[in-house]
Amino acid sequence: MTHFGFVAPPFPSHMRALQAVARVLVERGHRVTFFHQADAASLLQDPRIAFRAVGRASHPRGALAGVLQRAARPGGPLGLRRVIADVAAATDMLCRALPDAFARAGIEAVVSDQMEAAGGLVAEALDLPWISVACALPVDREPGVPLPVMPWRFADSDQARHLYAASSRVYDYMMAPHARVIAHHAAVFGLRPRSALHECLSPYAQVSQTVAELEFPRRQLPPNFHHVGPLRDRAPDPALTLPLAPDRPVVFASLGTLQGQRLSIFRRIARACRQRDLQLVIAHCGGLTPAQVASLAVPGVVQVVESVPQRAMLARADAVVSHAGLNTVLDACVAGTPILALPIAFDQPGVAARVIHAGIGLGASARLATAGQLRARLTRLLDESAFALRARSLGGSVAAAGGAERAADIIESVAGTAQPVLASAA
Repeated sequence: MTHFGFVAPPFPSHMRALQAVARVLVERGHRVTFFHQADAASLLQDPRIAFRAVGRASHPRGALAGVLQRAARPGGPLGLRRVIADVAAATDMLCRALPDAFARAGIEAVVSDQMEAAGGLVAEALDLPWISVACALPVDREPGVPLPVMPWRFADSDQARHLYAASSRVYDYMMAPHARVIAHHAAVFGLRPRSALHECLSPYAQVSQTVAELEFPRRQLPPNFHHVGPLRDRAPDPALTLPLAPDRPVVFASLGTLQGQRLSIFRRIARACRQRDLQLVIAHCGGLTPAQVASLAVPGVVQVVESVPQRAMLARADAVVSHAGLNTVLDACVAGTPILALPIAFDQPGVAARVIHAGIGLGASARLATAGQLRARLTRLLDESAFALRARSLGGSVAAAGGAERAADIIESVAGTAQPVLASAA
């Protein structure tokens, strides 16, 4: 059996997805250890999965809270620079700490989130087989396809290609602090020169939570790229126990684990639903205070909860208003629930653009859309059956993609053979 080292950004959605894969590997008899700053241990729930804290000097206990707060509300250019500085500092810390930590733990293969360059850099430096996992939209670049963090819709035209290329240059300029860290450690490790996330991906296998039907047209994905769909635990969600009237449409609103404190957005969503006499369930993921919850709740109309079994809730809902987090979008597809996407940060603009491209929902500005505009879009999603039909069709592909079990198959193959696993042979 193999001892796998897992490396990921310390964000709840990324750790949750990789934990699902780790559980499958543990159930098959392997050992799994996650590596990151001490606070990240709280993001793991399975005691069978080990955790080793690294970087205590630069990333002491208590430091993660500030990182998550800055990521949740980056604000303007100065705030965004702080977020990028946090990302660069984490990669620098991991590149310094992981070689010794892997050696001490006896790590034999590495599973690394695409969004953390250190996993691939260190694995390559130590000559360990490794697998890259895209828990968010894949960072693999391709001419004619916009970067996942960009809001651009897909178009096959010279004008669009110029736009995509120009926005990529802006992104690379903004990410320069991170690029310098990657370039420095690649040189220290004696690796070929590189400076970007997409240059730190595995030559053995790449695993993505996406499915091809949700992506923009791709012509140059590497042959070792595998669409496996959502990385979820096999256990079904608990039953939904909320009191909901059977004769009125239900809208579910969630802005994910990092954005649930955005009261103004929830207020506009609630106003839009009240105007249409819709039942609304808001899940704020601990982001709202009791007073804020009370200000939103309306008996029989708006229910506000900290959390809810998401897949069960989506199966009951007639539409979902989401920050366009990839996990929520994939779950909505499986449930056949159309999506109103209000992207806020990270790859959410790119996911929202793909929701619109696939015809499974509509988009709006989280900052600027009025309650009336949200109501009009929800009316379309509820009245035009084509959105739900396309979501249900895409959901069939998501459900059949293989998920965490297929990801574990690919990871085991790489660890066992130290050879690439090609999509055509998987």
